[in-house]
Amino acid sequence: MNIIRSFLLLFLLTTQVQANTIYNLIKIPNLAIYETKTQNKLRYLYAKQPFTIGVNNNINCYNSNKKNLDDKYKIVKKNLDRYNHKFLKKINLKYIVLCEDLSISKINTAGIPDHIMKTLILDINFNQNYFERVIHHEVFHVINDSYKNLFDEKVWSDFNDKEFKYAKCSTCTDKLGLDTYTNTMGFFTEYSRSTASEDMAEVFSHLMVGSNLENNDPILEKKIQFIIRNLQKIDKNFIL
Repeated sequence: MNIIRSFLLLFLLTTQVQANTIYNLIKIPNLAIYETKTQNKLRYLYAKQPFTIGVNNNINCYNSNKKNLDDKYKIVKKNLDRYNHKFLKKINLKYIVLCEDLSISKINTAGIPDHIMKTLILDINFNQNYFERVIHHEVFHVINDSYKNLFDEKVWSDFNDKEFKYAKCSTCTDKLGLDTYTNTMGFFTEYSRSTASEDMAEVFSHLMVGSNLENNDPILEKKIQFIIRNLQKIDKNFIL
């Protein structure tokens, strides 16, 4: 009996130490380790209880049932395995947090990147029609935040027709559609037309999931080459 009690005490203490370590690293409470032994050294964490973080506690996310977590983890890992450790280290991404119904200021969002804390929070319940593409979209925001000098929004905006103007922010517009256009006219999706950074992320994500890129219009072709060229400045061996 004493051995069992000692084992349970050790387990509880170890679990608490792990939880405290995670919180000290990325400042998100109520997380537990899902997987850390990955080839590209990403560490996967999950919400064991709902958490609230951010300025004025404006970011919320909720825990998942085990089946949904296990199923979605496989999808997330398959996509993030596209990035090797060397590249992830360069863009400052180390921790992936899996949770459900992620929102910021009560607006639902697919993910929240934080390159300072080396963390990407993903809503595993995000629309499954776009889920895999969205994973890469959010990774691009980590890339962009880490290399603002490479992904100049003025240069990007100049690719568009002179009459076109982006919104001041992605929540300052009703352009939210994620369906891929049949007739691109310089943009992959309606959401691409919201801001320059979201447009870049949409181009990158379409490239990463291998969307049909035949017969692209001249504007979109310039954007694609811009993304490829600057990714290779980060890592010359990066493969789309």
